[in-house]
Amino acid sequence: MWEILALGLWTFFVAYTTWYFTKAKYTVPISVNEARILWKIHRRDLRCNGRKWREIKSDEKLVGFECECGYRHVQRRPVVASLPTAIEEQQVEMKSKLDNARKPLQLQRK
Repeated sequence: MWEILALGLWTFFVAYTTWYFTKAKYTVPISVNEARILWKIHRRDLRCNGRKWREIKSDEKLVGFECECGYRHVQRRPVVASLPTAIEEQQVEMKSKLDNARKPLQLQRK
């Protein structure tokens, strides 16, 4: 009897952990300018005739918008997320280029 209960609890724990790390998301605040740009992209891509959009807020922070046509966009991010390695490498590369650009040119004398 205890073996069945322990197996059931472990199965539930593994399933919940898998769901949490792959599907669970939280809302991320965005700026009004980002919401406006996303709304314009929505209108262009879906050929939407909506003229107004409404802000969606969470904890007094803008997290998305809703169009007159009924389309809703809420900015969400997985609970467990990190930057892709390609982006990290680009940031390091750009930083080294900026550091090199700030150094004064040295003239070589003959």
